[in-house]
Amino acid sequence: MNQKTKLIIGLIIGFFAAIGLDQWTKLLAVKHLMDQSAYNIWTGVFELLYSENRGAAFGMLQGKQFFFLLVAIAVLSVAVFAVIRMPATKKYLPLHVIAMFLSAGAVGNMIDRFTRGYVVDFLYFRLINFPIFNVADCYVTISMFFFIILFFFYYKEEDLSCLNLGKKEV
Repeated sequence: MNQKTKLIIGLIIGFFAAIGLDQWTKLLAVKHLMDQSAYNIWTGVFELLYSENRGAAFGMLQGKQFFFLLVAIAVLSVAVFAVIRMPATKKYLPLHVIAMFLSAGAVGNMIDRFTRGYVVDFLYFRLINFPIFNVADCYVTISMFFFIILFFFYYKEEDLSCLNLGKKEV
């Protein structure tokens, strides 16, 4: 088995494990937090609070299930394209992992939208009154944060030429 095949198998296992963790935490939230008052982890700072989100962050795009399906398909497509195009070397491992977690986050929330009609959120940073979120949201947010850092400070244009993101040669 070559290096690329091993990498892809590892990413697929990680993808399903990440989705499993997301769905398991949401089931726990439904079972233990629904119809309950907030559970304080750190008073005034962080709590577990059940919420049903029918939109995106800050409740935007309420009920736009088809739009969210298209976004999830686009994220998954771009991630698969990137994984296939990137070399299976240590240098690109961070991008492979980012693609895996980004995809798992998109799919994890999409599962909720189709099985429940809304996304279960339960993590609340009260200190800054941040929107309530879930594990899948963490995957997406943290992945994008690291992608931006890597894009601007680690990878050079020639490193990403395998994705055809650089200037077209004339």
